[in-house]
Amino acid sequence: MRSHIMLVVPLILGLLSAPPAMPGQDGGGTKESGGIRSTDRAQKTATLAGSDYVIGPDDILKISVWKETDLTTSMPVRPDGKISLSLLGDITAAGLTPMQLGAIITEDLKKYIADPRVTVVVTAMNSHKFFILGEVQHTGSFPVLPNMTVLQALSNAGGFSEFADRKGVYVLRNENGTQTKLRFNYKQVLKGKNMKENIVLKPGDTIVVP
Repeated sequence: MRSHIMLVVPLILGLLSAPPAMPGQDGGGTKESGGIRSTDRAQKTATLAGSDYVIGPDDILKISVWKETDLTTSMPVRPDGKISLSLLGDITAAGLTPMQLGAIITEDLKKYIADPRVTVVVTAMNSHKFFILGEVQHTGSFPVLPNMTVLQALSNAGGFSEFADRKGVYVLRNENGTQTKLRFNYKQVLKGKNMKENIVLKPGDTIVVP
């Protein structure tokens, strides 16, 4: 009987001394914040700009050089479309995809570093914007997210005013020097009708709510 007690006591003491589980860990060490996993948020940010995204002025870039912390940095693209990097000076970023820019930086760094590995991520797509004007709560410019439709874009406006003509909304689009007016009947689209009017926005589009 005494031997059984001697075996049980160390087991209980071991359980009491075990460190408590940290909040936000699910066994894999993934932290959570505000109901969204930090790893999920990072992946969403990294993939927000697709491989065919074209960099423009005011975009924020994160440039990472493997094992070269002094060269890893975040910076905005200047109005002239260029960025400045240590060792390399000014480099044109506007008009390139992140992959193309990464390849150029990699090639230029070969003069100073053996086998450089460069990653370019667009963390803020400030150059690709659309505009909302008229009878809404919040007018102004907003970033164009991938595959954003008119209906999704209108959610940025904070709702219509009491005088808004929801049937008469339209999108102004400039292409090749010609302005096109694309109608959008909010009430119909909301009911699942005339869904062809719920077009995917392009940078520079203006949504007008009369």
